[in-house]
Amino acid sequence: MTPRMNIFLAAPEGSKAMVAVEASIDKSGLEHGLIELVRMRASQINGCAFCIYLHAKDAVKHGESDLRLHMLDGWRESPLFTDRERAALNWTESLTRIAKTHAPDADYALLKSQFSDTEIAYLTLLIGTINLWNRVQIGLRAVHPIEQPVAAAA
Repeated sequence: MTPRMNIFLAAPEGSKAMVAVEASIDKSGLEHGLIELVRMRASQINGCAFCIYLHAKDAVKHGESDLRLHMLDGWRESPLFTDRERAALNWTESLTRIAKTHAPDADYALLKSQFSDTEIAYLTLLIGTINLWNRVQIGLRAVHPIEQPVAAAA
């Protein structure tokens, strides 16, 4: 796959604004692990290999288990996720598939049972932001780095 362009070079001010939104989300008080699970789940739904790669690496670097990342697509059937994570992942799926779901009241009620209004606001910004990044990276054909497998490197 050949990248079409580098968004950071082609639109530096817009990219800088997106990074600033990301920085505010990182300072919001939402748990870093939760943020990465949300980024990963939206990226899985959207099929953004670049973002899946980036956020899987970041999640593992910050202590997330490989098993939970592997199980993320099956979070509804797995006991590995907390009620708070489930509410966030449900909201992630609802907003990522907005044309189909229209963000139903039941999904918002579940969210309200686990998050404050401020947390909901930042979680919603997070979901919107990762969906935008997914569209940018898929549309411009961003390619994630290729690492040598551990077994082959030895």
